[in-house]
Amino acid sequence: MLLKLMQNPNRRTPLFFLSTVRKYFSTSSQAAVDLASKDGEMRIFLVAGEVSGDVIGSRLIAALKKLSPYPIRVAGVGGSMMAKQGLKSLFPMEDIAVMGIWELLPHLKKLRVRLKETVDAAISFRPHVVVTIDSKGFSFRLLKQLKARYCQHENNAPLHFHYVAPSFWAWKGGEERLNGLSKFVDHVLCILPFEAEVCVSRGVPATFVGHPVLEDIQELKGNANLFRREYGISSGSTVITVLPGSRLQEVTRMLPIYSKTIDLLKDSVKDPATVIHVAPNQHVENYIKKTVNEWTADVVLVPGGSSHTKYDAFSASAVALCTSGTAAMELHLARLPCVVAYRAHFLTEWVIRYKAKIPYISLPNILLNSPVIPEALFRECTPTRLASLLMELMHNEEVRAEQISAAEKVRQLLSPPLARAARGDLDCKEPSFDNSPSLIAARTILFHRKVAAGPACDPTDPNCVLAPSKKRPRIVEGSKDDSYAERIKADAHVDDRPEIVVVGH
Repeated sequence: MLLKLMQNPNRRTPLFFLSTVRKYFSTSSQAAVDLASKDGEMRIFLVAGEVSGDVIGSRLIAALKKLSPYPIRVAGVGGSMMAKQGLKSLFPMEDIAVMGIWELLPHLKKLRVRLKETVDAAISFRPHVVVTIDSKGFSFRLLKQLKARYCQHENNAPLHFHYVAPSFWAWKGGEERLNGLSKFVDHVLCILPFEAEVCVSRGVPATFVGHPVLEDIQELKGNANLFRREYGISSGSTVITVLPGSRLQEVTRMLPIYSKTIDLLKDSVKDPATVIHVAPNQHVENYIKKTVNEWTADVVLVPGGSSHTKYDAFSASAVALCTSGTAAMELHLARLPCVVAYRAHFLTEWVIRYKAKIPYISLPNILLNSPVIPEALFRECTPTRLASLLMELMHNEEVRAEQISAAEKVRQLLSPPLARAARGDLDCKEPSFDNSPSLIAARTILFHRKVAAGPACDPTDPNCVLAPSKKRPRIVEGSKDDSYAERIKADAHVDDRPEIVVVGH
């Protein structure tokens, strides 16, 4: 393959890995820390549009504070978790937590107003860095408008980062949509192992930082007995965990289905106890509290915002039922057998069926390319079907064991490569190595440099940015101890051969 690449430099070839990581690289201009040095502080504008993004954002702010050589000042849009890290949200995060196609239409006017408010606030804040987290519909519109506003003053433009790559891999023609992303995004922080390689091959600088759920799994061990004592659940009860979602539109659609499912299980399960996890979204909290009053089954509501309580509940549970999303990954990595469900407006479901190119909706199944986690989607998502799948999970040890054993493989796939902290005259507070997703993301944000014309930097330098090169590259191989700079300069006149740099991290 390497020989073919050398012989045909015009051929579009995706990045690949040999014995060590191989990536394109190019030259650099000022990093965020360089911009911050002029003001004596680092101003970061963040936008998260849903609960999972709020969690990611809160950890990212904490990591930035830990690593930055300058005081961090934040502004933007977020939820309760980011508020604990000092972010005063421009407006309730729930105002932009809308997903779907038909479901989006009633909210268009409000979204336009919120978008304008966010753009104006970002311009007034004069950030060194803008970080949008997931919610690509709102995020990309924001970044495009900011880019347009700064186009006359490019030297003062902040760096744009998008955390959680758009799911291009799920849709027909998805990869082609990445082609224009570099016009308004300087760097993508990817949470799945195959995303960064594809982004870079499409001209978008990207880093695989690892999945955020790993940070909970590494830190927390659930305590089943503590949870049962605190919520008055007897040791003989069969605990069924229910996660109906974090957006009001999905909760209102899924919770009635889950209620009927639990009713069907009552006569077949010994002393059932239903635990509903309530996302830290005020609209969702109000709806769930009002709805469960009409349930015939006993229900325990677990408030969102406490990872310890959440994983204690997982540990006490026999099985879980969740709406597709981050929850499926949390349950899987916590080794709690679960069933994934999803319904939407029929027009949205029709578009998904037509445009989707993968057969699964939950990330563990996508990563393993196997239906390890049972899924009940669209018209198949009925109380009868869900009850049947849950019963099988509770009583079929072979099916339970398959889910549990697959979790370790998924964890390994989601773990980022060991990343080296930047050193030298930047006075990075974090020594040596750390491979937590938040710290890798924070390090990338602080020390990433925009692509610019100039002499190539040394790939052994931790401040050298790995990004798609606009020049026709050459092949350079070796360990981190090789003299890259000399070899690059010696062959600087050669531009008709492809270059894949073996980075010695």
